[in-house]
Amino acid sequence: MELLIISGMSGAGKSRVAAVLEDMDFYCVDNMPVALMPRFAEFCLGTKGRYERVALVTDVRARENFDELFKALDEMQKMGCAYKILYMEASVPVIIKRYKETRRRHPLDPEGLDLESAVHREIRMLERIRQRADYSIDTSTLTLGQLQRKMQKIFQPEKLEHSLQVNVVSFGFKYGIPIDADIVLDVRFLPNPFYLEELRPLSGLDAPVTQYLFQYEQTGTFMQLLQDMITFLLPNYTEEGKPSVTICIGCTGGRHRSVAIAQALADAVREMNYPVLCMHRDIDKT
Repeated sequence: MELLIISGMSGAGKSRVAAVLEDMDFYCVDNMPVALMPRFAEFCLGTKGRYERVALVTDVRARENFDELFKALDEMQKMGCAYKILYMEASVPVIIKRYKETRRRHPLDPEGLDLESAVHREIRMLERIRQRADYSIDTSTLTLGQLQRKMQKIFQPEKLEHSLQVNVVSFGFKYGIPIDADIVLDVRFLPNPFYLEELRPLSGLDAPVTQYLFQYEQTGTFMQLLQDMITFLLPNYTEEGKPSVTICIGCTGGRHRSVAIAQALADAVREMNYPVLCMHRDIDKT
């Protein structure tokens, strides 16, 4: 069993990290009392694999003596339950700003009299935990996407490379733009196979339509520019922590041009080793 203890400063993002870990298949328990931690670990071990990855968020800010926490951790270690500690922190000005914005009171300043002193006091109280931490994350300047990316580097490194899911969708403008689009491209400037009687019954999935479109120089130029853009965007989306991107390509009816270009783009993305799903929303509409 993989057991992670999450602790750290109030307002540094412990609960947010727990939510990120849940998306990584951790079973998370927030605000776990220290006295219950060994019993809970024993229960998880007894389930024979049902709880493979567990994260416990413990809140010990209000205690001057942390011997109880370390005693519980030592007890779990004797049980054969290995654990890691993740310590969450942020700069004092950032913590103060977050509390001001949320209008919440710091646990060590229940009367709201001296927030800055409460934050400094908490830092001193947590120093022993910080020293024992296996991982430390400072969220002062992190966006949610960057935090997710940092967590993935630590706890899911095997899925880190090209983890961005790319969805390529062809559509017809006459039926409306897909509501989940991140990027919308208009290919109505390309020659339209619809006006050729022999190509009209076919779709962009058929070789004659593809051959017709790609005989034109503007089609090849457009595809090269599109690939260059995607080659630049996808690694940056991945680094920012974006889990998926939906690229929508539209023509008039969504049957010929957009379908052929979407297929070509999906093939190019696949060659870049990104997971890709290609869908043709309006291909069967008349």
